[in-house]
Amino acid sequence: MLSIENVRSAYGRIEVLHGVTLRVEPGEIVTLIGANGAGKTTLMHAISGVQPITGGTIRFLGKPIETLPAHERVALGISQVPEGRQVFAPLSVLDNLKLGAWSRRDGDVNASIVRVCTLFPMLEAIMAMPAGALSGGQQQMLAIGRALMAQPQLLLLDEPSMGLAPNLVDQLLTSIRALRDDSLTILLVEQNARAALAIADRAYVLEIGKVTLSGAAAEIQADHRVREAYLGI
Repeated sequence: MLSIENVRSAYGRIEVLHGVTLRVEPGEIVTLIGANGAGKTTLMHAISGVQPITGGTIRFLGKPIETLPAHERVALGISQVPEGRQVFAPLSVLDNLKLGAWSRRDGDVNASIVRVCTLFPMLEAIMAMPAGALSGGQQQMLAIGRALMAQPQLLLLDEPSMGLAPNLVDQLLTSIRALRDDSLTILLVEQNARAALAIADRAYVLEIGKVTLSGAAAEIQADHRVREAYLGI
């Protein structure tokens, strides 16, 4: 579904991604782990079109997309849940969800709202509340729901557990697995490496803008370097 070959990206003269290559197959959860500053969010932004690349190729469903603007990538089937959630604080939960469907022309938005509420029942009772008044966990559910409203084939999740209580993290992971079981493909960036590897099919380790390790999630989790650096073992 997604093929990234030798991708480079920079902020001004500072190169952050130094030739990253990875792939995501349909129906997988692939997780990208690494320390702060490794380039994980930059890579997610490069895929969604928020951050330009300076070299390499990004293919989605076999089509090169690295020159397409972000809104065209959404229309193709890529949605990103950004780090920090970035909900529209003054707007209601319902309006946030509706804005997630802005690129659609099928008119069946209400069915998608029902689907989001099935995944996150908590949202149904707070549809009229301003998003800025929600708890961190509720905002994260809303941010994921908003991305789902575009009916993506590939969901980019950037640090979904950030700032959440452990019980909410467990609920969130269950929801992510449910999305995968419903045939959604997911690329997950997550600081909580233990949690991410527990639900992922495959994993990549990114260090200082380069992929240093990749393989099945269970293999990565068992690697002594990962255990020492990211799992505290």
